[in-house]
Amino acid sequence: MILYPAIDLKDGQCVRLLKGDMDKATVFGDDPAAQARAFATAGCEWLHLVDLNGAFAGRPVNGAAVEAILKAVEVPVQLGGGIRDLATIGMWLDKGVARVILGTVAVEEPELVREAAMHFPGRVAVGIDARGGKVATRGWAEETDMEAADLALRLGDAGIAAIIYTDIDRDGAMQGPNVAATARLAQGTHVPVIASGGVSSLDDLRALRDAGGISGAISGRALYDGAIDLKEALALL
Repeated sequence: MILYPAIDLKDGQCVRLLKGDMDKATVFGDDPAAQARAFATAGCEWLHLVDLNGAFAGRPVNGAAVEAILKAVEVPVQLGGGIRDLATIGMWLDKGVARVILGTVAVEEPELVREAAMHFPGRVAVGIDARGGKVATRGWAEETDMEAADLALRLGDAGIAAIIYTDIDRDGAMQGPNVAATARLAQGTHVPVIASGGVSSLDDLRALRDAGGISGAISGRALYDGAIDLKEALALL
């Protein structure tokens, strides 16, 4: 199982939100590139980036910070937030992003996901963000009536490289991930599933690893707070 250290970008800074609330942001640093280098030096295989402002605006906002990270590290980077058309997907992939994450458009324009996956094989992932099992979009500000599992099934044959499943109620809360829901999602699709939200200890990572079918886990606040030592976590996984 791969551990993806998270760098969430808001106003050019590294932050973590509490349950997706932009008004409840904790700033962990004003040099995202330096943070990326620190994670890479510790031995991570991937980095997970989110343009939080972009998720709300529907277009890239923290582009300068993302580009600085791309120049600072050689490990592959996956990026989500405000990526809602083929031109933006192509732009980021051309700049060196290894994999883009499509969230809102996966719900609103599923055919775009299929088209993107066909044009850029292996480089398009889908972010399924759920609150109470229901998918949320547009920076988690809008809730839908769609079940997370239904969206995963709908896109199972789209050719996507991965699904990032986030339990919004767990995100940034340091209360542990929703292992059961993530495992059910992973076992219901052949697409690799990456767990996100609430990972706060080595025991959480061990539980996700042992649940079966989960290919990766994203952690942010726990790494910044020191609740998880990245080198220990990488050794565990």
